[in-house]
Amino acid sequence: MDLQLTHKKVLITGSTSGIGFEIAKRFLEEGASVTINGRSGGSLQKSMRNLKESFPDGSMEGIVADFRDSRAHESIIKTLGEVDILINNVGIYASKSFEGTSDQDWEEMFQVNVMAAVRLSRHYLPQMKKAGWGRILFVSSECAQLVPEDLIAYSTTKAALLALSRGLAQTTKGTRVTVNALIPGSTLTEGAKIFLQQQAEKENKSPGEISEEFFQQARPSSLLQRFAKPREVADMALFLSSPLSAATNGAAIKVDGGSIPGIL
Repeated sequence: MDLQLTHKKVLITGSTSGIGFEIAKRFLEEGASVTINGRSGGSLQKSMRNLKESFPDGSMEGIVADFRDSRAHESIIKTLGEVDILINNVGIYASKSFEGTSDQDWEEMFQVNVMAAVRLSRHYLPQMKKAGWGRILFVSSECAQLVPEDLIAYSTTKAALLALSRGLAQTTKGTRVTVNALIPGSTLTEGAKIFLQQQAEKENKSPGEISEEFFQQARPSSLLQRFAKPREVADMALFLSSPLSAATNGAAIKVDGGSIPGIL
């Protein structure tokens, strides 16, 4: 299927690894012009090398921006100019009890997970409306609805993205611009692989056994009963970013393997 993304200009925040990096790869496969972002030069250079090896003729660039800095978006805006598609993917978390989560933890997660998306969307959405076409996608999380006890602050930020996405979508009425949110479930990113390996070493088990126990104990509601592959999440992100998704606006689309109970 041709997703009609050739030459579309795409910005993906927090995209040197995990879901963001896989989304970048999928856009390059479709012939888009991709800008990835990382918070350090080292990680960005490594990811750019990997992309260039896989897509030697691909159109790509990288920008360092640490969104813990409230002015980080300025360097992106100055460098890129207009974009057709904005993927607000960057996110951080801290696994702590509610009592142990400090004001600084809360402020840092809101700064990165929410305000980075607010600032970039505030800049690019008017440009997209003026150009007559555009896509903004917010990458939320199943935690926005499941809310694990050790991830209350993170879950709160991810829930905020759902409200932000829907609110912005309502400002696009009658245009060819859409704003949607993606809700991934537990995904086998590099971080998840490290977690599984560390737990396996602690408990003298295999990563496969730890993964199985995770879905039995922490995600018993999952219908998939395994970690999603980053590409499986990226494929949905690509569709929502394409001209083919014109009738989907203001939606929160689950790619959670059925872990969030209910029909909505």
